[in-house]
Amino acid sequence: MLSLQEISDRLEIQQLMVDYASAIDRRQFDELDNVFMPDAYIDYRAMGGIDGRFPEVKAWLKEVLPTFPMYSHMIGNFAIKVDGDTASSRIICFNPMLADFPDRGRHVMFYGLWYNDKFVRTVQGWRFSERVEEKCFDYNVPAEFKAP
Repeated sequence: MLSLQEISDRLEIQQLMVDYASAIDRRQFDELDNVFMPDAYIDYRAMGGIDGRFPEVKAWLKEVLPTFPMYSHMIGNFAIKVDGDTASSRIICFNPMLADFPDRGRHVMFYGLWYNDKFVRTVQGWRFSERVEEKCFDYNVPAEFKAP
């Protein structure tokens, strides 16, 4: 049986994941400061991105994502394990994205991925200390967007 504290922790962590997806989808990248630890490690390489510490990856997101006219993150299957002031999770994400090509017009592609996350409890609440993408599938992704 889960304690009230663990139920609360799990709900707070789940909301943190929703806050991440919402900040990305609304292009409110500075809101990610309320989601990640300043030294958090982020690895987006499985889906063609970069890896590094939060400030570097945040700058990259601000630069790259506005080139896509539309995208969204639908997350689910929240598997969260709390261990005192740390936690881990694995969730699935379905991520359709729209790209505009001058020579090919609009193009819709689909990504399916797992987020493998680690969290730490801070005085401000739970924060990501690590986020690593794991590829599940992609569909209709042009070669220039494929991970090496």
